[in-house]
Amino acid sequence: MLQFIQFLKGYVCIRVWGYSPERFMNLCSNHDIFLWDIKNCGEYYSMCITVAGFYRLKGIVKKTGTKVAIQKRCGLPFLVPKMMRRKIFLIGLIGSLAFWMWMSTFIWAVEVEGNYSISEDIFLDFLKQNDVYVGMRRKDVDIEALEKQIRQDFGIVTWTSAKIDGTRLQIQIKENEVKAVEKRGEGAEEGTESGNRFGSDLVAEADGQIVSMVTRAGVPQLAVGAEVKKGDVLVAGSVPVYNEDSTVRRYQYYDADADVFISRNLHQTEELPLSYQKKEYTGEEKEEVFLSVMEKEFYLRIGKVKYENYDKITDKKQVKLLDNFYLPVYYGSSLNREYVMKDNIYTKEEVKNIFSEKLIKYMADLEEKGVQIIKKNVTIDKKNKKWRMDVDLQIVEQTGKNIPIVPVQEETENAQEGMPDMQDEEASAE
Repeated sequence: MLQFIQFLKGYVCIRVWGYSPERFMNLCSNHDIFLWDIKNCGEYYSMCITVAGFYRLKGIVKKTGTKVAIQKRCGLPFLVPKMMRRKIFLIGLIGSLAFWMWMSTFIWAVEVEGNYSISEDIFLDFLKQNDVYVGMRRKDVDIEALEKQIRQDFGIVTWTSAKIDGTRLQIQIKENEVKAVEKRGEGAEEGTESGNRFGSDLVAEADGQIVSMVTRAGVPQLAVGAEVKKGDVLVAGSVPVYNEDSTVRRYQYYDADADVFISRNLHQTEELPLSYQKKEYTGEEKEEVFLSVMEKEFYLRIGKVKYENYDKITDKKQVKLLDNFYLPVYYGSSLNREYVMKDNIYTKEEVKNIFSEKLIKYMADLEEKGVQIIKKNVTIDKKNKKWRMDVDLQIVEQTGKNIPIVPVQEETENAQEGMPDMQDEEASAE
């Protein structure tokens, strides 16, 4: 702030030499003449002084026997006269300031932080769909509505914060580290009688053998060790209510709920061709410099890129005046590297490494889903002019999905007939 005030008032840089420069500086201090940036240059001292203070030096210079010379004039009072003599420059300066002020009313950069599961491309597409884009006016960005929409569209986002800093829109999000898993059979503890709704059964989703079963609601239809087929009822949601003579009086219906684990075999096949095409760089390269304004790109290079096949490696940077004042101007360089495609034959070691990576990823995906791998058998050989990997796994996984109960007509009639019987018994008791 002090430097800005000094610039407005104007100041001069002076050189002091002679009999006693130190006494000169002491007298300036005694007369409240402010000096700054004092430097000892050996034969002389250099320093800065205000314009008003400079005009008060005559007596001090005479008393100390020193000499003073102006090295440089700085500040607005010295700049304005020069500018007034250059009207075109002045008009250009004012126009430039007006242009930058107008540019500062737009968003020229969007930054997203904290996105790990959500890719940046997906997030930028989401912003475009919600009319948030580079080049829009700052006043048109509804921060509160944007934060709410992010939480609605991305269930994995637990917290979000958006703010405009200069010409940059900063969005920070926090993703849920553990995805919420909806508990199967939620609300199964609370049963309802026939006439309101009929609940659901828990059925097998794959063939296998039951190795573990813990029932929380409903009636188990199979036991541990039993073989099951896809679609078999594991736990029934209809619970019978018996008469004294052990006949079924009526049914109460629940959402069947249980943790059922089955053991089953899983087969997976992966294939690779015997040969593949590989890039081989020729060593020919052509570098170019580019400037991009908005969506227009201008390239500066000698000649054209005549390569039939080439890779472009680009280093792109965005222009900014201050830390947060971004502009829609980009610059950088590109390196074009020529290559030719050549046929190569996979070696057995290469095939083994590729299949190994695929197998590791496949097994990791299974384990992420809670699947336990008990045994594995992997074979790699050539079949039908292809490399082929056959994977046989024995796994233990949780199974069971709820499907609505459709009660038979007899059960419905029995349930309806049960109420009059109860009324007769109560009447006879009276």
